Formats: sequence, C-alpha cells, structure tokens
Amino acid sequence: MGLNAENIFDLPRPLVIAGPCSAETEQQVLHTACELAKVGVKVFRAGVWKPRTKPGHFEGVGARALSWLRNAGQVTGMAVMTEVANAHHVEACLKAGIRLLWIGARTTSNPFAVQEIADALRDTDITLLVKNPVSPELDLWIGALERLQDAGITRLAAVHRGFPSYADTLFRNMPHWHIPIELRRRYPKLPLLCDPSHMGGRQELVATLCQQAMDLGADGLMVECHSHPEQAWSDARQQVTPAQLRQILGHLVVRDRQQGLTDIELLRKQIDECDEQILELLAKRMSLSQEICVFKKAHNMTVLQTDRYQQMLTQRIALGQSLQLDATLVERLFAFIHEESVRKQMEYFNR
Repeated sequence: MGLNAENIFDLPRPLVIAGPCSAETEQQVLHTACELAKVGVKVFRAGVWKPRTKPGHFEGVGARALSWLRNAGQVTGMAVMTEVANAHHVEACLKAGIRLLWIGARTTSNPFAVQEIADALRDTDITLLVKNPVSPELDLWIGALERLQDAGITRLAAVHRGFPSYADTLFRNMPHWHIPIELRRRYPKLPLLCDPSHMGGRQELVATLCQQAMDLGADGLMVECHSHPEQAWSDARQQVTPAQLRQILGHLVVRDRQQGLTDIELLRKQIDECDEQILELLAKRMSLSQEICVFKKAHNMTVLQTDRYQQMLTQRIALGQSLQLDATLVERLFAFIHEESVRKQMEYFNR
C-alpha cells in the first residue's frame, strides 16, 4: 500500500489525515484520494460503517467499500483507514488488509463495545486512533485507551473531536480544550490529534480550529475532505474540498513544540473558551427576554416588572456569593443585562 500503518507517527508534524466522511462510491473514493495525494496528504480516511443518531439516514456502504480503500492506497501510496464499532468490523478490516483504524466517539463512550474491539484486536499489529467520548469525561476516554493497551495494542493515539452540547453554540461539538490539555499532561508521549470537522460542524470553522489545535501542541489533524461536499451523502456542511485543505495547510502556523506554551498562555486559552460560552449564553438569555417581551405586549403588561427584577437580583447575588463571587460584581453585571433587556423591549413596544 505504500506508507505503512506502523510508521504514520514518524511523519513530520502535523500528521494530516483527510478524506470523506463516508465512502460513497468506488469512483468517489479514488478521485478524492488522488486529489488529496496531490495536496501532500499521507493518510486517507473514509467511513465504511456510519453510526447515525437516527434511523433512516445513510449508514455507510459496508464491508464492500474496504476494497475501494485498499485500491486507493495502492494507487496513491497513502495509508488508508476507517472506523470500527464492533468485532465484526474489526474482522472485516483485518481480512481486507486495513491496518489503520479508529474508534468513534459513540463507541468510546461504551466500555463494553471498546472491550469487544480490544478482544478482537488482541496482539494484532495495527495502529488505532481513539476519539474522545460523547460526554466530557476524561476518565472514560482514558479507560478506553487503557482497555486497548491491555489487549497488547501499542500504537495508539487520541483524537479530540469536541463534546456535544444541548445549547445552541457556535460549534457542533464544544472544544473544551482543557480536557485534551489534561490528557496531554497525564500522557505526554501519547500522540494527540484534533478533528476540527466534527468540532466545528461547518467548513468556515475548520481553519481556525486547525490553528488552535496547533497552538496547543497537537500532533496532527483529522479533517473531513470531499471533492464535492455539496453532494456528500453525510455531513456535507463540515467537509472541505482538497483545494480548501491545501489553502488551510498553507496558512497553518506550526510553532516549535519544544518551547511549548507557557502556563499563562494555556490559561488564556481556557479563558477564551469561557468567554465564548458566556457570550453564547448571553445571546440565549436575550432571546428569551425577547419572547417575554412579545408576551407582555400581547397581554397589555408593562415592560418594567419591578418586583420580578428585585427578586431575580437578590437570587443572583446570593448564588454569586455561594460561588465565591463579589456581590457588587454580580449586582453590576445583572443591572447592565437588565438595562439592555429593558432597552430592547422598549424598542419592540414602540414599533
């Protein structure tokens, strides 16, 4: 196949793994692989079995697509990889000669599934990447890695792809950078990659997330890339074209990791993440305030409800103090938020 699975971690940083979310047709796989080879990508990825949230969506072509991946590797010289979620997937991949695999977030979240895969791979000579679990639990992620280590798998890497949130956020999956930072602190020799596609969920966020991952010392990137994303059978919004990937990689600043980020820079990254969450919550709060405004106008109620405001302020100050926040800070903060809410409601009333 050209590049062997066992030496992908010897490639210069960043290791770039790219390919479509799903292997759709033999032609699509080969065409995309050839385009990515021209970009300089050394590892080609494509999903063969696709775990979907709801039934009725495209769930992958299945085992017959493994020969497409193998052929793409032979033609381009790239290593090829796909996702496995159970022992049957593992057996099919080993039979097809696919020696580079990854475990997805849903599977990582299930210790029974991880153990089944570990048993199927016991003492095999493969390379395995493990994505973070769906829930933001570092120990669950580490537990999956340890199960695989216990099965004799020595070439392991972790892939940070973010964590789902019930709230409407900028990202499909929240970065929660502090979790992979702690993983790196505990296991400094474990290769750590970032999946900006699943994290961002949109093409336009991929470049920024790639740079943030590099700034935090990631070893590589796992990017979903499709020759014609608008025609993709799954996750069309988050896939970039080979040309876009070339541009992203061309502008990527890869800093010397030997120097590393100082402690204060790591803390600032976490502050940035907190600020993003604050702004997203503030936007949601203002949206709810607007809904209340519509209700008030429809029921001939005044904008200002003094008793409600005083009750809310008292509760917020008490909560803030229980969280070791200064009462004056909390009072000023919510006074400003209330003032802005009243201003926007007055605008609506005067339309």
